[in-house]
Formats: sequence, C-alpha cells, structure tokens
Amino acid sequence: MRFYKYIVGFSLSLLITSSCSNILDIDPTDKIKAEDLFSDPKGVEQYMANLYYQLPIEDFAYFRNGFNTNGQDPNNGGFAAAMVTDEAVHSDFGDFFGDGDFGWWEPGYKLIRDVNLLSDVIPDLDITSQDRARLQGESAFLKAFAYFGLAKRYGGVPLIKESQQYSSNPDDLKVPRSTEKETWDYILQLCDEAISNLGEEKGRRANKWTAYALKSRAALHAASLAKFGSRAPMSGVAVSQGLVGLNAGDANAYYQQCIEASIAVINSGKFNLYKPNPSSPAEAAENYRQMFQDPNIIADDEAIMIKGYTLQGNFLGHNYDIWYQPAQVANGWPHPGRMNPSLDFVDIYENYNNPGHDAPIITTVDGNITDYNGYTPSRDYLAYNHPYDIFDGKDARLWGTAILPGTEWKGIPIIIQAGYIKPGGQVVIRTTDQVTVDGQTYYSYGAAGPSQYSGFDTYGGNNTRSGFSFKKFMNQNQPIQAGWNNSTTDFVEFRYAEILLNYAEAVVESGLGDASLAATYMNATRRRAAHTVDIPLTVENVQRERRVELSFENKRFWDLIRRREYHTQFNNRMMHALMPIRDLRALPEEKYIFLRVNVQNTNPKTFQTKAYYRPIPGVASNGAIQNPEY
Repeated sequence: MRFYKYIVGFSLSLLITSSCSNILDIDPTDKIKAEDLFSDPKGVEQYMANLYYQLPIEDFAYFRNGFNTNGQDPNNGGFAAAMVTDEAVHSDFGDFFGDGDFGWWEPGYKLIRDVNLLSDVIPDLDITSQDRARLQGESAFLKAFAYFGLAKRYGGVPLIKESQQYSSNPDDLKVPRSTEKETWDYILQLCDEAISNLGEEKGRRANKWTAYALKSRAALHAASLAKFGSRAPMSGVAVSQGLVGLNAGDANAYYQQCIEASIAVINSGKFNLYKPNPSSPAEAAENYRQMFQDPNIIADDEAIMIKGYTLQGNFLGHNYDIWYQPAQVANGWPHPGRMNPSLDFVDIYENYNNPGHDAPIITTVDGNITDYNGYTPSRDYLAYNHPYDIFDGKDARLWGTAILPGTEWKGIPIIIQAGYIKPGGQVVIRTTDQVTVDGQTYYSYGAAGPSQYSGFDTYGGNNTRSGFSFKKFMNQNQPIQAGWNNSTTDFVEFRYAEILLNYAEAVVESGLGDASLAATYMNATRRRAAHTVDIPLTVENVQRERRVELSFENKRFWDLIRRREYHTQFNNRMMHALMPIRDLRALPEEKYIFLRVNVQNTNPKTFQTKAYYRPIPGVASNGAIQNPEY
C-alpha cells in the first residue's frame, strides 16, 4: 500500500483539502520515500538507530517509570530496579514496587509498528540481496526483542505480525491476546529467522550471535516459567484461556532450545571471557571493574552486544555517576550515594577458602548471623584493624562491584562508619557526635562534615544506609560533572559470561545437554574471578554464580520472576545492613567491630503473586483480557 511506502507518516489533511484530481500521483515534498531512505546507507543507519534506541534494554536509563528516562530533567530520585530485589536498597527511599512500575506496553507496540513498517518496504528496496537479508534478519531480531520485553511482563500478548491499516472502524485494529505459549514460540521463531538471515560481522547492530544470545535468554525464561509456574498458581479468565501460564511438560523443549542457542555461541569461537586467568584476586577484581567502566575493552572477546552512550546530553548520556557515586566524591552534585548494595547481597559471595558456599559476614565470636538487634554489650565482637579487613578472602568480584568501608575510590579512602564506642564505653550509633582524646578529635561518622564521609548520616539522603556504596559501572577516572546526562559509559546487553551460565542452568534444570561441559562453563566465570577450585554443577551453585557474575545488570529481578521465587524470597522480608563501629576503647590501636542490623527506616517487603505479571493498561479501550487480580 502506498501509505506504507513512507516511513515518516502521511499527511491525511493534504488528501482531504486538495481538489487536485491526480493528487495520488504527486509525491509529498516533506516526506522521505522508503526507497530513497534505505538506498542511502546513512538513511538506513538513521532509521535503524531509532529502532535500536527503542529496544527494551534495561540499562542506565531504565527506571521504574520506563526506558530511556534520560530526557530533559530526569529526576526520579535514582530508584533503580536493583532496589526491588535483594541486591540493593536506596539511600533514602523505602519503596518496593507497585502496579505502575516497570511496565512497557504502549512503547512496545510502537516499536513493533515501526519494525513492521520496515518489514513492509524491505522486499521493494533497490538493495543487494545481502543487504536485504540483513534487514530482514534485523527486523526479526528487533521484533523478537520487543515481544520478549512484552511477554516477560504480560504473558501472552496480541501478536501483530504485519502492519495494520486503519479503516473507519477502530475495532478492526484490535487484536486479541495470544496464549503465553504462542507468544514465546513466536519469539523463538523470530530469533531463528534472524539467525538464518544475519551475518557474523561484529558491530553495534545485531548479528547472528546476537540473535543466538537473545534466543538463549528468552528460551531459558520460557523454560523456567513452564517448570516453576506451579510454585505460584493463579486463577481467572486469563489463566483458563492460557493467556498466562505454560505447561510443565513444555519446559524441557524450551531448555533444549536454550542449550542449542547457547552452544552455538560458545562453539562459534568468536567470544571469550575477558582475562580468564588472573594471577591474583586483586588483579581479578580490577579486571572485573574495568570491564564495566569501559565495555569497549571487551568488544573483541566477551561483549556480544553493546549499547553506546558516546555523547553527553538528553537521551545521549545517562546519570549513573551522579546518582550512585559515594557522597565523598560528589563534586558538588547534591544527590549522590543512592545505590547501596545490601548485606544480603554481600553475604552470598564465596570465600576462597570455602568454595561452593555462601560466606555470610561474621561479626561475632559465636558466629551468629541471625541477630539484627544492634549492639549488645555482653556479646563478643570480632575486632579488625581496618574496616575492610572483615572482607578478606571474599570473591574478587565483590571488590569490583561494591565500595567497601575504608576502600579507596578516586584516590580517597571512602569512610563508611555508623558510630563509635568512646574510651569510657559509651556507645554512639547513627548520631552526630565527637570526642577528643589526647588532642585527637574522633567523629561518630568518621569525619567532621557530611561531605567528608559516605555512610549512615541521613543528611540529604546521600549516605549509604547499608554499609556499602556502589562501584560497578562507575567511572573512576572522571570527576562527577554536576548536571544531567553527563555519563557516557556504555552498557553491555549480552555478555559471553551470561551465555555460559544460561547453558549451565538449562543443563542442570533439565538433565539435557552435557553436564560436564556445563560444570566447566560455570567454573570458568569463577576462575576468571581467581577461584582455583572447581565446584560441582548444582542448581544452588549456578544461581549463586548468576547473582554474583551478573549482579546489577538487571538480571536478578527476572531470575526471581521466571523461577517463581519472588514471593518466597520476599515474604515480610527486611533488608540488612552492616554497620562498622570504631572502638576507641582500644586506643592507641585502631579497631573496628561490625553489627548486622536491619536497614534503618524501612518496612518489611512482601511480593504479591499477582505481580508476576504486570497489569495491561487500557483494557477498556483495547479489549484485552486483563491479567489475574488486577
């Protein structure tokens, strides 16, 4: 149809108001023809860039109010998806998440419409067969990505596979929801179409391996929903019609597709783990940190798809550095320190001397890790000479992910201290105080003013209240620029490490594939973190490895969703903090003790099972059957 020959709209008013009898033969002068746009490489790049920009990539501009939230004044308080998981808490807010958070309905269908418009014109373009195949492959990849973003939020959704034509009856545009199984099968079918059409060249646009990576992730998601759906049974019309929910009997078929897609990436020989054999934990920690500070250093090995932020400005830069750097390096920015990794998260990292097990932080001689009641004079606390000594032996990736009390960042020792014990034994916690001993003044928060420390003072909501600040993705080499959208760190959407762990999980959950290879792949990411002892392939080990290796890449939220573990992990749950307390009774020696406590000024968090699916907006007008309990 002539309408769809034009990428940039159509001036209906021109048709209505013109009296020219041969108006349909006149080409608009303010529009770009598809054949002109796509015959010019720059035109292709421009249109494709817009499609890629719309992809639901959960990166630095993804917050609970949507994707690409980095325009104009994007002041959302820095509340990130990690804060509705057990990875982190906000330095000020106590929110969990509500019905309106993390949805993606109308933008999803806008992207699908735009991709369908592209698909319409591809057959008629005057381009080489190779370029045509590439555009067809990219169209399939983009549409698969879009439907994956919809399916994991809403279950079965309307599948609009071709462009719609508007008639005088809006009801003609309404498409009923497909079943959840039909939706997932369509996503995987689109991945296959992309794989068969795309080449192998690396770049910022999709290639064959990007499509395989998407299929690996999507198939694992579908398999988990099928296997674990019974953990959170639902009821209602959407369930009885199959619009939400998959049969357990379908799980292994999806796991098999994940295995095949993952092994295709692995066997391609195109990818490797970045610096897989470090000589020490310290080297491993720095390798891991650098990989996220500048993902372009892994473009030739671990990165499968990178989203770029190469310029500063609205929609071109982002705000991770201003929101999440510790308060001491705020450089005049008024709202730093918002991302606080939780003690719950820190506890799961292994110790090198006890591989294959969580290593919770031990603070007392009796080793009790369940007491969150604060300081108790009668208890025997372990004492350390430096605030970060308590983390000795922890997996290197912790040091590359979080700023620990007393560690150095941008050349500054980051002071995270919740209080002190005066020489006479008086305990002062989370209160501004100071005492002078032998001419030396000591401060309860470790320094004289709120710009000189990064912990526990409620001033401005800028100090960590978990005992940890954030390092992953932060740029150590650049000072904070106090303004919106000045960060240009790129984001890796698909990493080789994820594919290795997808394979390991699919094998251990299904019994399909090669268990020995799966164990090797799981341990490869650990060895990159300087572990020297392999651990067996178990569900627990795979899931711990995913939490550690992929932390803060917005994978944990979906792992809890797809494995139907959210409602059991978050059932009246408090998040926890680690409070370093300086013990002045030991003067002139430097001593620190630690308290495991509930995060202050927060409420218990409970996940409602209906939240496994997001509410579909606009059902009164679009006629879609709503998800259960909304």
